[in-house]
Amino acid sequence: MKPIALFSLLLTSLTSIATAAIANDTQSSHQILPNAFEPPQVFKNVNVNRNINLEKGYIKESIVALIENVDKAPQAEYYIPFSSDIVSKVGGVQVRDKNKADAAPFASELVEYDGNSPTQFYRITLSPPLAPKAQITLAISYHLLSSLTPLPAEIQQQDKQYLVHTFSSFVPSVYPTLKQRTKLKFPTVDVPEYTGKPERQGSSYTYGPYDNVPAGVTQTERVRYDFTKPVIHTPFLERDVEVSHWGGNVAFEERYNHLTNQGAALVGHLFSRFQWASTQFYKPPTSAIKEFHIPLKPGSLNPYFTDEIGNISTSNFRSGLKESVLDLKPRYPIFGGWNFPFRIGWDADAKNFLRKGKDGSFVLKVPFLEGPKMPEGVSYGKIDLRLILPEGAVYREHSSPIATVAIEHGLHKSFMDTVGRTVIKLTAMNVIDENRENSDVIIVYDYPFSATLRKPFTIFGAILGVFAVAWVIGNLDVSIGKKQAP
Repeated sequence: MKPIALFSLLLTSLTSIATAAIANDTQSSHQILPNAFEPPQVFKNVNVNRNINLEKGYIKESIVALIENVDKAPQAEYYIPFSSDIVSKVGGVQVRDKNKADAAPFASELVEYDGNSPTQFYRITLSPPLAPKAQITLAISYHLLSSLTPLPAEIQQQDKQYLVHTFSSFVPSVYPTLKQRTKLKFPTVDVPEYTGKPERQGSSYTYGPYDNVPAGVTQTERVRYDFTKPVIHTPFLERDVEVSHWGGNVAFEERYNHLTNQGAALVGHLFSRFQWASTQFYKPPTSAIKEFHIPLKPGSLNPYFTDEIGNISTSNFRSGLKESVLDLKPRYPIFGGWNFPFRIGWDADAKNFLRKGKDGSFVLKVPFLEGPKMPEGVSYGKIDLRLILPEGAVYREHSSPIATVAIEHGLHKSFMDTVGRTVIKLTAMNVIDENRENSDVIIVYDYPFSATLRKPFTIFGAILGVFAVAWVIGNLDVSIGKKQAP
């Protein structure tokens, strides 16, 4: 075997990529309560105003509730009920003191007392506890994913799309409510069907006010409204952020596994490319996804856009001092029920995300979520964010403004690594694109000087070993016969 061929074989084996995940720390906010649990009747809702926003492909709800402690002792646990068929679609639950905007939100967690119960609860812990007869105004917000139904379920390529939302005009509560109202905000004034007798004003419909509503009482209503836009949902997003001290680079990659349009499907799944092309000159409203608009941090460079087939050239990247923008066009318009798995990636200068602390530690600050920013909104069922630190880095702590359901620590092996790079994986459920604003994750880690020398010594040792083995093999006598004396 020639030395050059041996060198190529050994170098290939040294540069093989392996991924290893060692999960040693998992955290969850899910708590189990006794089967006979019932929320104690220690509060009453004095006044409740609920707003349901239907302007995007997911539902946003905000509630302002004036509550009073009717017990003789201070109380800290306030319960919010959700029906069991939608509790798995709830995300972003946040409760604050409306009169203290700068204060941190109250702790909230999903609790369960019976897996077969039609109602589940979020438990809010008030801090400090509310004194007897005292009142507090709570600002409650959350969103619901995959809760809108297209009707009709199939439409022609150029037809309008209508969605149906079913809800309770009585605000669901385990406490009695003295006065309440529910207001819906639609994207347009085209609302051909609705139940009940709401007060209509443009694209806003208001149910109520209702007085003296007992605890646990609901009143089902239904609305059908125009939403001729795509309903974009990503069941699973994998996002990697890899830090390189030697290269002074932070590499980002996002893998969209089966991004889908949850809107109405085409009748018979028949698509006319000629009809689609002929309408692009005047650009009418459509329920199909035509493109993605992705704002990136300033200084981003070297973007790529691929799918299962390979590179997609229908993209445009603009880099600026204040913002970089990546515009993508999929290979085909994505109508209701259609999927489009793809991945994007880009590089950025590490100095924009990484700094060194006074104690010698390193502080990394990167967005939890970037991705498409669309007028109709984008929802994510699950997001796995992997923060890949340099080999030899020692994790210390992190903070995330987006609630995570699991935290895992592991290793990731790549080019010329020895033991592997430190990985922290954060998992979040039921996230929406609006969370991309102010979503910076901060992670603190140590990176000793000895670890910075590991890579060059590894490369030097590998090259030295290759040439040593090649020299030994090159000097072996592999001939069959004996050499003739000169």
